[in-house]
Amino acid sequence: MNTELFIARRIFSDKSVKKGISQPIVTIAVIGIALGLAVMILSVAIVTGFKSEISNKIIGFGSHIQIENYDSNISFETSPISKQQSFFSDINELKGVYKVQEFAIKAGIIKTKTDIQGVVLKGVGNNFDWSFFNKNMVSGESFIVNDSSKSNDIIISNYIAKLLNLNVGDKIIAYFIQQPARMRSFKISGIYETNLSEFDEKFALVDIRHIQKLNNWTDDEISGIEVIIEDFSQLDKMTQDVRDIVGFHFNPDGTKLRVKSIKEKYPQMFDWLSLIDMNVWVILVLLIAVAGFNMVSGLLILILERTNMIGILKAIGTKNWSIRKIFLYQSGLLISKGLFWGNIIGITICILQSKFQIFKLDPESYYIDAVPINLKLLHILALNSGTLIITVLMLIIPSYIISRLSPEKTLRFN
Repeated sequence: MNTELFIARRIFSDKSVKKGISQPIVTIAVIGIALGLAVMILSVAIVTGFKSEISNKIIGFGSHIQIENYDSNISFETSPISKQQSFFSDINELKGVYKVQEFAIKAGIIKTKTDIQGVVLKGVGNNFDWSFFNKNMVSGESFIVNDSSKSNDIIISNYIAKLLNLNVGDKIIAYFIQQPARMRSFKISGIYETNLSEFDEKFALVDIRHIQKLNNWTDDEISGIEVIIEDFSQLDKMTQDVRDIVGFHFNPDGTKLRVKSIKEKYPQMFDWLSLIDMNVWVILVLLIAVAGFNMVSGLLILILERTNMIGILKAIGTKNWSIRKIFLYQSGLLISKGLFWGNIIGITICILQSKFQIFKLDPESYYIDAVPINLKLLHILALNSGTLIITVLMLIIPSYIISRLSPEKTLRFN
């Protein structure tokens, strides 16, 4: 039987203790822990949710991994590669790969009667994953790419639609600066909005055969291949696996293929997202420190209030460490009570925000229209266990004051 824990539980459940001088201070400490944990849960859920939302939007435009021609060209006029690659089956067989699809891009200008706007047309094939754009479609729908006929539909962003005063069903003309200059007529089938201005301001989707025709490419020539994986956390490993497969392949003209992850393609975006992690760590450290110091003051008051009990225990031969363990167990029970209510508060707010999106954001500043929530059991368990362990460890040194108390003085203490 754990005697120290038994005594701590008796003290914790003793109603007469709740009328003592320590009660207000201990209550404040417990409330501080509860609010601290609630804020930590919210902070982690919001930051990871924000990073996940922005990352998914970037990936929606460029996939996780791209395979392109290895040249120094950084414009939207790309050098073609063949889509009939021998490594296709090897990549598809990689564990963690969700989909492999081809794409082609070309810069152009959309012109109406009164306005013009530069765009980047992304050509997609019949195996394109529309889930991202369907999720962010505000009007209309995605078009179907089939082998029998070329689709003249186009999907534009809400930004371009408002700028050029366009709606679903309208016909637009796109011009392409080349020799000779060319034009294409499209019908708007859908309008999407991601609030990610860097992409919304320029990207539109069309049938890949338009890009191939404009570039005088054959049906086998494309700008590149996109690889979509199942788990973003495995991006670096999967990129290296794909690079190992593709690294020894060359185009018929002798040029080499290049493999780039979405992090390498848009480093500034992901570097910015990485900086947000520092804010979370600062919040966690400060809140745990505050919770720890609150409990230190509570522990000292508990010791002061139980001085007579300490003297009796010492008089009957109880060791200092055993007495310290009683108060550490009691503090642990109080911390657990704070953690319980902190979980209730934090998780409830997260669920309400996730379901009803109570707290809104300015899309122009934050790229999303509501506070995102990414609530994971692993994060909650880590925050609870970390707070409990660190706070209890912070109490070990203050509990040393018990060893400085002599039985004679404590028994006469009033």
